[in-house]
Amino acid sequence: MSEEKKKHFILVHGVGHGAWCWYKVKPLLEASGHRVSALNLAACGIDTTRSITEITTCEQYSEPLMKVLSSLPSDEKVVLVGHSFGGLSISMAMDKFPDKISVSVFLTAFMPDTKHSPSFVIEKQSS
Repeated sequence: MSEEKKKHFILVHGVGHGAWCWYKVKPLLEASGHRVSALNLAACGIDTTRSITEITTCEQYSEPLMKVLSSLPSDEKVVLVGHSFGGLSISMAMDKFPDKISVSVFLTAFMPDTKHSPSFVIEKQSS
């Protein structure tokens, strides 16, 4: 595969999971010549640096993803894949690092509106 077509995929798990949940997808993408990072969000998977009871905000929960994205060279663009509640984390990353993301994939994932309150859709349907 040519260098231009190789992608860097960052795989973000859903709630109650960890990077381990990508154990079948990661090697398939790598076998196709792509770079793949499957990470553990805060207090998930094998991340024992904090207890889940210490995580009180979505920003704290998504911190490992934000650290990875901030460490990338300014000219690198990634493909974000978020599963389930991981959609919240990749949405936050899209807002914070729009120039580092070529595309985001919401795999049966929560797709929030990061500009309005969580109740925005319900309020609009009620009016």
